[in-house]
Amino acid sequence: MTAILVQEYKALAGKEIGVSRWVEMDQKRIDTFAECTEDHQFIHVDPVRAAQTPFGGTIAHGFLTLSLLSGMAYDVFPPIEGTKMGVNYGMNKLRFLAPVPSGKRVRGRFKLLEVTERHPGVLQSTYEATIEIEGEDKPALLAEWVGLTYV
Repeated sequence: MTAILVQEYKALAGKEIGVSRWVEMDQKRIDTFAECTEDHQFIHVDPVRAAQTPFGGTIAHGFLTLSLLSGMAYDVFPPIEGTKMGVNYGMNKLRFLAPVPSGKRVRGRFKLLEVTERHPGVLQSTYEATIEIEGEDKPALLAEWVGLTYV
């Protein structure tokens, strides 16, 4: 992806930036996340017990789904010319709307809502981030995500 000028980036405010590649949410990924976070709730890691729930099987942790936003953003956020670094500033809003069953694929859809200059050389960007579940009408999550870019 070719780097764009700050002015070109600011002009993208209010527009959808793009959609990421599909990412498989397999049981290995879910189990690895459970190990990293020490969240071994059975609905995530025990297929036999999880099959007895309304989910019908294991589901991804909501925070695992959320954590995929960073990698998905690399697929679609245009690099800004002169960028020294970018950092995650947090979420203004976040809702987990639907569970992601093990074996499903998810992807991120991003809209740039607003760009402001916090300080000279520091851009604050607010994105609407949606993680879609392949074949499902309802998304896994909807977030208002804020990042800082140092140029």
